[in-house]
Amino acid sequence: MGTTATPPGPTVLHVTETTHTQTTPPGAAGRPRSPEFRMVVDALRGLRQDLMHEAFAYRPLPRMGVDGPLTRHLSGRVREYAPWTPHVLVAAAGVVAMLANAASFSEGGATQLVCGILALVPVLLTLARPVGAFWLSLAATAVTSLVGESWDMWPWLPGSFISHLVVLTVVAIRTRPRTAAWMWLLTALYGFWSVTVFGEDHYDINTAPMLILSALILLAVTVRHTRREARQEVTAQQTVTEHERSRRTLLEERTTIARELHDVVAHHMSVVAIQAEAAPYRVENPPPELEKAFATIRENAVAALTELRRVLGVVRAEDYEAPDAPQPTLADLDGLLANVREAGLEVEKAVTGAVRELPQGVELSAYRIVQEALSNSLRHAPGAGARVEIGYVLGGLGLRIVNGPPPASALLKPSPGAGHGITGMRERVSMLNGEMTAGPTADGGYEVTVFLPVPAADTAREGEA
Repeated sequence: MGTTATPPGPTVLHVTETTHTQTTPPGAAGRPRSPEFRMVVDALRGLRQDLMHEAFAYRPLPRMGVDGPLTRHLSGRVREYAPWTPHVLVAAAGVVAMLANAASFSEGGATQLVCGILALVPVLLTLARPVGAFWLSLAATAVTSLVGESWDMWPWLPGSFISHLVVLTVVAIRTRPRTAAWMWLLTALYGFWSVTVFGEDHYDINTAPMLILSALILLAVTVRHTRREARQEVTAQQTVTEHERSRRTLLEERTTIARELHDVVAHHMSVVAIQAEAAPYRVENPPPELEKAFATIRENAVAALTELRRVLGVVRAEDYEAPDAPQPTLADLDGLLANVREAGLEVEKAVTGAVRELPQGVELSAYRIVQEALSNSLRHAPGAGARVEIGYVLGGLGLRIVNGPPPASALLKPSPGAGHGITGMRERVSMLNGEMTAGPTADGGYEVTVFLPVPAADTAREGEA
């Protein structure tokens, strides 16, 4: 009974330790690998990834674009066939290599035909399977050197020499610099192996010219790759920077709008609170219900004002001070136009429709849109004239600010901007659910058209006031 009651815990632990000791090589656990070993492993992994993994995968050569500095001027059938230019050049190089191999033999026959085809096929294969074309080129070179037995140039016959250089160039262009380095290294190993094994039986060994020429070509291709990648990286960085700049400008514009609306709404809520507090004193013997109603209105107005300041006050900068003067409206537009005229911009103003007072948010946004549009006219079209049209229509307010092209005799040069002013105008219009279009005119000027809707209830309320 005592033996049966013995707990199995120690036995299980002993078996586990024994199994671990048998399956783990002594000293292997935790043994650090040397830097040389890791370098060799990484190199072999890179070789396998670049030249062995899916070596014969189908990767057709894309057609050339026709938007370059030269091809963009082509037209007709020439422009239609221009995208196939790289394919034609590669095929032409393959034909040259085939003819060069065929010319290496004084007598025709099957050997001459086979060597010519072995020079042509690897070049053509680069159009569809670039990495596989490299391996085929090495194999074709070995077969040609054995079949041809040319004593003039070895181990590369003239056609094979041209064919392998073309293959190295095309594959390097279509892949990446590391692949080009592997191809050059394997070419060198093949050349040295050929010289070591068969070199004493041949007079002219052209391994050194092959390695020198291929190194120069691959170096040029690598520089091209590096410059293109650097250009793409710079372009991507510029795009990200411009996006961030536009986003920051949009946030700053929204902050400005929130500050202005905070001041406008806070002013109105303060007026409501004061009027609600003073209203009972304007009525003789007001009923208690009326006093209670006005007190409730004042309490709600004060609570709303406190909440408004708490929520919207966070958009203020630490050094921001509320303006002493009220926010501008369309009634202050004449002063703005006078300042613009003093700056050198000839501007006209035209008002249509029944002039009426609109909600202060609409008036403020309309004033800021006109202000920004005229600032853009001063900046982009110095010396040109501008026209501001304001239309009071049923259901809203229409704005049109248009300027002509800058005159050729203008002393000041246009100063191009980043389009952030347009972004700010669109943000204001979007906030009011309006519509806006902006773009160049037929005569070379610029036009901004805006419609700001005003609900009928707000229009009627403003009229009663």
